[in-house]
Amino acid sequence: MDSTASLGFAGIFLIIIGIAAYFIPTIIAFKKERDNKVSILALNLLLGWSMIGWVVSLVWALKEA
Repeated sequence: MDSTASLGFAGIFLIIIGIAAYFIPTIIAFKKERDNKVSILALNLLLGWSMIGWVVSLVWALKEA
């Protein structure tokens, strides 16, 4: 395997890790089986990029009902 291929695999791996980190609030909401998990997913998907939306969705996912 040459260095170009290994850089490609590393890049794909980092992208996958980044996507997983972006959706941490959604993952938590689904793991805790929140009633509003779809709303948390929508907030995370649409406003998570702003970081404020990501934090709000994380707090919402962690909030005890």
